[in-house]
Amino acid sequence: MANPSVPFLSFLFKSNNWVSLNGLVALVTTSGQELFSLFAFHCPCTPGLNIYYGLMTTGGPALVFFFISIILNNQTRNLVAECRCHKTRKCSIITTFLLLHSILVSALVAPVTWLVISLLRGEAYVCAFSEFVDPSSLMAGDESFPLSDAPWVLARFPCMEGPANLSDFQEEVNRRLKFESQYLGWLFILSMASLLLLIKFFQSCCSKFGYRQEAYLTRYLANEEQLFQRTAEVRSLAMAANNVKRFFGFVALNKEDEELVAKFPEKGTHLKLQWDKITGSYLFQEKLGIPLYSRLHEWVQGLSKNSSVNDTEMETLLPHPEPKLSASQTPDPSSPTLPPAPLALEKE
Repeated sequence: MANPSVPFLSFLFKSNNWVSLNGLVALVTTSGQELFSLFAFHCPCTPGLNIYYGLMTTGGPALVFFFISIILNNQTRNLVAECRCHKTRKCSIITTFLLLHSILVSALVAPVTWLVISLLRGEAYVCAFSEFVDPSSLMAGDESFPLSDAPWVLARFPCMEGPANLSDFQEEVNRRLKFESQYLGWLFILSMASLLLLIKFFQSCCSKFGYRQEAYLTRYLANEEQLFQRTAEVRSLAMAANNVKRFFGFVALNKEDEELVAKFPEKGTHLKLQWDKITGSYLFQEKLGIPLYSRLHEWVQGLSKNSSVNDTEMETLLPHPEPKLSASQTPDPSSPTLPPAPLALEKE
């Protein structure tokens, strides 16, 4: 069987849904950074506190976004389901690495955007490191910076509250620190862009998928997810309507839902084993020459090594047979509110 890592990387970086979602996350994060800088950022301008506040406002939200992104990521839920349902029997080292890689790449979009915007703005960096500027390196014309109480005076510069006679030094400190902050921001951007380009170059050179098959795979997965969700909604509606009707004797449906329930009647319940087989993380593979694009596709093909699709499972797709009642145990329809007596089953 071919190594699944290259097709997985190819899908990861060429998925339009992936790009669109992460672009939206970056845009929302940028807007949040701008609003935070305008309304919530207030440097304490106190020696010993500036650095804690500057680093907290830069790294704190980034860490929060990182953990929230991991928790809300569908791949994280799939990985947890994989460990719960399949006991990671198929999770080799490379499989685990690729799954964690896909989770981390998506989870890093928001924190990286926050860090980059914060560095490019420079306000948090100036607040954090203004008191650590070497006062002996500051010059305003032929005048040197007074060394007495230097940390206290430098710590006040981000708030524009320094002595009036040191305004030239204040501008120099702000300009120097903003240069350093923006330099680090652009260096970080170039590093991340270079890393992504190297990964894309690697997968382009090593991919065994052609462009058309990758495009087909991407479209198939999108259609499968869309159709599965739509069908699951109709199926659950029919099942819920059937159960409510059995309890109350009728069910209140609008015209559209009534047509759907009549067109697609509920036919039993799937076993947990069937749900487990189509749930979890999946790396693209090929068996007996047939490409398998998802767990659902693999389950339908029935080519899994541990496949046990048998008549018992297929019977769950049919209506469950109801027990036959003897004539003496037929319930009285005139008293529907009374609990039914124990049923005596006829011997077949």
